[in-house]
Amino acid sequence: MVEELLTAAVGVGVAGIAYLVAGAKVVKQYERGVVFRLGRLREGVRPPGFTLVVPGVDRLRKVNLQIVTMPVPAQEGITRDNVTVRVDAVVYFKVVDPAAAIVNVEDYRFAVSQMAQTSLRSIIGKSDLDDLLSDREKLNQGLELMIDSPAVGWGVQIDRVEIKDVSLPDTMKRSMARQAEADRERRARVINADAEFQASKKLAEAAQQMADTPSALQLRLLQTIVAVAAEKNSTLVLPFPVELLRFLERAQQPAPPGHALDDLRADHRPGERGADLGNTYRDDRREDLAESLVPPRERVPEA
Repeated sequence: MVEELLTAAVGVGVAGIAYLVAGAKVVKQYERGVVFRLGRLREGVRPPGFTLVVPGVDRLRKVNLQIVTMPVPAQEGITRDNVTVRVDAVVYFKVVDPAAAIVNVEDYRFAVSQMAQTSLRSIIGKSDLDDLLSDREKLNQGLELMIDSPAVGWGVQIDRVEIKDVSLPDTMKRSMARQAEADRERRARVINADAEFQASKKLAEAAQQMADTPSALQLRLLQTIVAVAAEKNSTLVLPFPVELLRFLERAQQPAPPGHALDDLRADHRPGERGADLGNTYRDDRREDLAESLVPPRERVPEA
């Protein structure tokens, strides 16, 4: 009899230990436990640590509260200014309500992924190409609001959304490169023109100063010669005054034919001899002119 009681007690102890082992659960620090008893959600969330459930009656679901990094596949769309682009992004989210994440949605990860893809395509259609390339912070905020609105009911909080890359067609890349090159060339020309304008103002002031003191120009010429000779050049170029060239050019030009008589008159005008020479010269010129005008057949032979 005693042996039977001992055997029964050992059996009950083993069954109790097995029951406790089956009902013992451990919830990690970054997890929360949600208990369903006979399919019905129990109130309260099991905290991290050791917890017990009723084997065969209760079912424990663990929910991870860590931030999840989910890449959004590249979505192709047409921007508001009719440019075809491919945009991909990344979403950071976490569960803030474990019970809602289990009860309200079948798979909250898949739901967030699909919502992110549709929101990204919507953002592409509402934005210009310049906004996608330069104003990404504003687009990230708008995309975060679009994903976070339905995710609140799923017990999920969107922590951050970032657009990673914007892929453009090759033709668009070449067009943008030409536009950027033209803009850089325009800025370079404007800067060069402004520099020339400032330099011309300084040169005008320097020329005015040298005009007041002609010796300054000679000193500047000597400084230039010294600077060129310091480099040990075999050829030295010196500026030549333009006024001297013009004087030599006028000196080499021949005098007009009509000026010989005038010079002769000017030389002998005070005396009578000059007047007689002038009259004789005019008479000879008249006779030569009359002979040249009379035809040969009408000429009268001299006696």
